[in-house]
Amino acid sequence: MELLSDQGLRLDGRRANELRHIQCKLGVFSQPDGSAYIEQGNTKVLAAVYGPHQASSKKSNHEEVIVNCQYSMATFSTGERKKRPRGDRKSQEMTIHLKQALSASIKTELYPRSQIDVYIEVLQADGGNYCASVNAATLALIDAGICLKEYVCACTASLANGNVPLMDVSHLEETSGGPTLTVASLPSSGKIAFMEMSQRFHLDHLPKVLETALNGCREIQNVIDRAVREHVTQLGQAGGWGSVNK
Repeated sequence: MELLSDQGLRLDGRRANELRHIQCKLGVFSQPDGSAYIEQGNTKVLAAVYGPHQASSKKSNHEEVIVNCQYSMATFSTGERKKRPRGDRKSQEMTIHLKQALSASIKTELYPRSQIDVYIEVLQADGGNYCASVNAATLALIDAGICLKEYVCACTASLANGNVPLMDVSHLEETSGGPTLTVASLPSSGKIAFMEMSQRFHLDHLPKVLETALNGCREIQNVIDRAVREHVTQLGQAGGWGSVNK
């Protein structure tokens, strides 16, 4: 299947280096310490954060916080009904990868003998589930008041027609195209917190696909930053803080 037309358009009408439309909101629930909702194209994810709270004696770390993640998918999130929305091998892998990316962003040394719990629920899956989960978790951590070194953002990239890099691939592009590269990065410092390839890339293609994914992370950071600033402004106006500088 040709993922890029002669006019340079993808199956959903985007250009090769264009993100899917992103909508996000912080503070969607009152019960957790922090929460967020994100839509990245047709992929929809909820994130909730509890903590920091005292860790159990078995898990307690004197030096830094323990980041506990749980990733699950709603039974209605895909076309095929999932029998085990959590606890399957894929969910366990996602949980480990989420913990790796979030731990790179959190100032873990500020919370010794503590634990932060991050719960992710994918409501609708249409490609880039891990990326949307990382981005939602970042927003939820900020809503919870957790100190971060900087935003951690995630984006995918792939190849179309053999040599054209695609940014932020959808489910159809993931299944119809070639290998997919998933990257979670700290865009401000340029560090990579997590990287995974679904298949091998040719060495000639890997640098430009990686740069496309990193560019996507930088664009997502801008979207997340605007959402955070708008949320803080709204909180300030509701709390009568006066004028809050954007």
